[in-house]
Amino acid sequence: MDRVRKPKQDQSRHLNKNKVKGMTGCALLAAGFALLFISRIFRGFADWYSAYIYPVWVNTVGRIMGYVRISVSEVLLYLLLLILAVRAGELGLAIVRRNGFREKAKVRLANLILLAGMLFFLYVANCGINYRRETFSESAGLSVGKYSVEELKETCLRLTGEVNDESRKVERNPDGTMTLEDVSLAREAAEAMGRLGRKYPELSGYYPQPKGLLVPWILSVQNLSGIYSPFAVEANYNSGMTDYNIPFTACHELSHLRGFMEEKEANFIGFLACRESESEEFRYSGSLMGWIYCMNVLYRSDYDAWEEVRGSLAKEVEADLKANREFWAQYDGAVAEVANRVNDTYLKANGQSEGVESYDRMVDLIVWHLKEEGNKKE
Repeated sequence: MDRVRKPKQDQSRHLNKNKVKGMTGCALLAAGFALLFISRIFRGFADWYSAYIYPVWVNTVGRIMGYVRISVSEVLLYLLLLILAVRAGELGLAIVRRNGFREKAKVRLANLILLAGMLFFLYVANCGINYRRETFSESAGLSVGKYSVEELKETCLRLTGEVNDESRKVERNPDGTMTLEDVSLAREAAEAMGRLGRKYPELSGYYPQPKGLLVPWILSVQNLSGIYSPFAVEANYNSGMTDYNIPFTACHELSHLRGFMEEKEANFIGFLACRESESEEFRYSGSLMGWIYCMNVLYRSDYDAWEEVRGSLAKEVEADLKANREFWAQYDGAVAEVANRVNDTYLKANGQSEGVESYDRMVDLIVWHLKEEGNKKE
């Protein structure tokens, strides 16, 4: 029996369609690389872009996606994986049957190039260029200098007092851990960032509500507490982790949405937003996360000082710290290690030379900020 052959006119139409897809994908890839190159060569371009062009994406795509209460990025990821699995299956079947494999391969390749171009261009437009912009420290005039171990210890003592005070105000579960059950988390995170924006104009603007993942395992297995998605312009957090982590993480990811990509600054902005919040749970989250980062640095700098400060922590906080350790211990393994290396490489490739260690550099900003805050009160 003869195979059914498509008319030459239909074949020509398919070839033209595939060519258009491939050329469009290549054009988007080229445009993305060109924008990245320009932002690296001309620093002023990234500042201009983040001030006048990037906000348009936030106020359109970000606002539209904000109306959807679940993570659009997460749903699109599952949909993409499903489509890729189906297409791969069809291609495999064509190979086995030796029927139209070459035509199907051309279609899949054209679609893949187009998808890669679209995703890369969205990444560059909503994230990549912002890595080269003026930092929050520079735009806000935060002149951070060196500090002594004694000043770090004083910062840790002050944060310990704040954590102890807030720990007695938050709602807690029967096991003693803090709960967010009665807190309108997403709305309060957006409002906390908006409130901070009135103090720092660099942070002013529209904030969509952050979203917890439906399947937080995806982030947990990578040891990630949250992620900013440039493809849907939305802030996502790990909804499965210990509750005290969540307010701080939500504000951290929202700071990326404002265009500040450095991890140490996103941590610092999250810390400030939580401390400015009207919610006890947010204030507790910010103070405790700041305390943890500062104490980790003090531990490496002066163990005796760390031990002295650690002994003054309220017993209410211990339940949260214990639950947090137990939660992340479940996911220690090869996947988490590989994800950490990938993140480290990614950060270094985008100008953060310290890689994942840059998260800890928020301590420099906290010590400076609390010192300045103390001086103003005097």
